[in-house]
Amino acid sequence: MINPSNKAGVIVIGGGAAGLIAAGRAAELGAQVTLLERMEAPGKKLLITGKGRCNITNTAPLKEFLTAFGPNGRFLHGAFHRFFRDELLELFRQKGVETENERGGRVFPVSDNAADVVNALVSYGESHGVEIRPNSRVITIERDCDAVTGVRLESCEIIPAGAVILAAGGASYPATGSAGDGFNLAEALGHKINPLYPGLVPLVLKEISFAIACQGVALKNIRLTAFGCDKGSIPKMTIEHDYGRGTGYEKPAKPIIESRFGEMLFTHFGIGGPITLLMSQAVARALDSGPVSISIDLKPALSNKELDARLQREFAASPKRQLPAILRELLPEKMVEVMAGMSGIPLGRTASNFTVEDRRALVSLLKNLTFEVRSTLPLGAAMVTAGGVELSEVDPKTMASKLVPGLYLAGEVLDLDADTGGYNLQAAFSTGWVAGESAAKFLGAREPKTS
Repeated sequence: MINPSNKAGVIVIGGGAAGLIAAGRAAELGAQVTLLERMEAPGKKLLITGKGRCNITNTAPLKEFLTAFGPNGRFLHGAFHRFFRDELLELFRQKGVETENERGGRVFPVSDNAADVVNALVSYGESHGVEIRPNSRVITIERDCDAVTGVRLESCEIIPAGAVILAAGGASYPATGSAGDGFNLAEALGHKINPLYPGLVPLVLKEISFAIACQGVALKNIRLTAFGCDKGSIPKMTIEHDYGRGTGYEKPAKPIIESRFGEMLFTHFGIGGPITLLMSQAVARALDSGPVSISIDLKPALSNKELDARLQREFAASPKRQLPAILRELLPEKMVEVMAGMSGIPLGRTASNFTVEDRRALVSLLKNLTFEVRSTLPLGAAMVTAGGVELSEVDPKTMASKLVPGLYLAGEVLDLDADTGGYNLQAAFSTGWVAGESAAKFLGAREPKTS
């Protein structure tokens, strides 16, 4: 059935970061706006970001911000110049949400409560007349030969529209409503959907027994490197730089996929932690082409020669120590037993009886602890969705579809994903703002008066 009471205004599909700010901006410019959210309330995914604290944005300079998105970051030039961090934080300040900067340039609400961010965005829209309709899943965007004409809900209701903003999110955390609907809607209108991959997600290792034995061990100041080969083929090489998106060294020699220095964590199925998440998208793509292995350098500050010299000094100082005691000086306690077993060195052998081959085996283990990657965790467990609507089909200045007049796209439905740290949310806010502004202007809505 058709709802005759709804005039052909702007319909926003999705009540996440992009959808809420798009609705508010379009309404602020005078458009009649209806926001359709498939869940019982908007902002479900926002509420769990940043472990419930909501990492809104980042203090990084514009160039660094764009680099965090890899080659696709150039698409965001226009949106970021139109509406970026300062404008976003001022909007939140006007709605009573003060923010603070933390390690890594991350920006959080002072309250440490993501609900304050959601409430501010809802308030922004409702103060300008946005109608928010929860439990309203869109199954089709209607169009004629010229432009969009409305949307059809799962209930079969058809709502007319002069413009539609598709901000339905990605396919990660489907329980929050981000279930991939946006990709299906865009594809049905002729848009190309680039392959979807999990972004910012832990990795599952084949050596599951090691992972279980070391579950919960957090490693700091280590180097994690992913290779596009099986672990027996990992080349013997010294890696001095981070390689990967956002590092400045994005094209390493094969078979290196990415290399990162920092913190990681062993889980009951594999590895997680900051540098693992940053590498996961590249690993997911590489797994499509063949085996992927990882190497952990537990002592990256020391070369093999320097580490061997350190061991010799320590052995000379404490010649009666046996292998477990030696490893306790080098590793977290939970790793000692399993690493001793992997070394091939008899547990009772004292330091004074270590051979040159024993030392080399120990150095190799500490500098090149290798595993094979079975998979990433599934897309539904990822923080963000990599892939999505092909960017060449979207006008970066307006977020308008180049295929369907009156259709605008914003947020995670686009083929844009970045490192962790507030970058992805800023992209959602910026593209949402531009989409809302453009949709309102498309309908000829008035500009707000300025004082």
